[in-house]
Amino acid sequence: MAKRDYYDVLSVNRDASDDEIKKAYRKLAMKHHPDRNPDNKESEEKFKEAKEAYEVLSDAQKRGAYDRYGHAGVDPSAGPGPGGQGFDGFADAFSDIFGDIFGGAGGGGRGRSNVYRGADLRYNLEISLEEAARGADKTIRIPTVEECDTCHGSGAKPGTQPKPCPTCGGAGQVRIQQGFFSIQQTCPKCHGTGRIVPDPCRDCGGAGRVKRQKTLEVKIPAGIDEGMRLRHAGHGEPGVNGGPPGDLYVEIHIRAHAVFQRDHDDLHCEMPVSFTIAALGGEIEIPTLEGMARLKIPAETQSGRVFRLRGKGIRNVRSQAHGDLMCHVLVETPVNLTERQKELLREFEEVSSSDAERHNPKAKSWMDKVKDFFGG
Repeated sequence: MAKRDYYDVLSVNRDASDDEIKKAYRKLAMKHHPDRNPDNKESEEKFKEAKEAYEVLSDAQKRGAYDRYGHAGVDPSAGPGPGGQGFDGFADAFSDIFGDIFGGAGGGGRGRSNVYRGADLRYNLEISLEEAARGADKTIRIPTVEECDTCHGSGAKPGTQPKPCPTCGGAGQVRIQQGFFSIQQTCPKCHGTGRIVPDPCRDCGGAGRVKRQKTLEVKIPAGIDEGMRLRHAGHGEPGVNGGPPGDLYVEIHIRAHAVFQRDHDDLHCEMPVSFTIAALGGEIEIPTLEGMARLKIPAETQSGRVFRLRGKGIRNVRSQAHGDLMCHVLVETPVNLTERQKELLREFEEVSSSDAERHNPKAKSWMDKVKDFFGG
């Protein structure tokens, strides 16, 4: 099978620059790499084809011969000519690809910095429903890592200095040669710092940092809900080698309330009502977050009925609109009855049962359904 034109393989013009050729190759290699396409013969062939094209076009001498004589002008087994990129250029490009595929911090090209951002931290803060509704200022103590006061972050004993790592020469990374692959990885001796501490500081053990407790003021906005997070920039773990610190995320958890249950911006509560008030109607007091309110109960109110008090819920943390308070009626059966009360209730039942369809329509309807079910 005839070989395709190398410029067509990489989809570049014949006057493409070295950077354009490298970029085109990396794009194809990322797409067709065998690790990303296991057991895919077509992708494997395209990967090999792109590699072969890049090996030629990235070498100035080979590219010149290819431009003059085509495939006959290049020998795949020949070494790189004077001044050409040859193997090193291909290895650099491929080590970049390994960094992109596997996400290695040190798997890229030469000269990358070993400066890393600090890790983010999370703090679980429990607050009351009232604090969530009205807002509050809270003081928390969080563990943190700070620069050692004794060695001022160097990790070395006072009077001494860290030394460049002998394994990586202070680069923080080492290059491993495996066949035609050249891969950069974090130095196993210094763990990417580029230095070693022969005489470590006694207080920090050579780390340059010590664990401490830090006090932080947290402002809780009114209306905050369960699971919401407050970001405090720069209060996470410190960076490495001068990198920026991470962030602190304060995650809000709201304690269970004795009276109210929250549903987003609405509040729900059960409202016990006596048998007589439910039957005859009346006015009762109910609690809200702002104090007591009066609610009129109409006659013949059934258990489970819900009364909505608009605007008595929680103010939304973003829109500032208030939710509602939903009061669920719970008709309470009287207990610890006196003989007189029992006598009156028996008399009441006797009078009611004489016209049960009128006074207990739900019970009558239910009994009719039971009879229908049993074919009565």
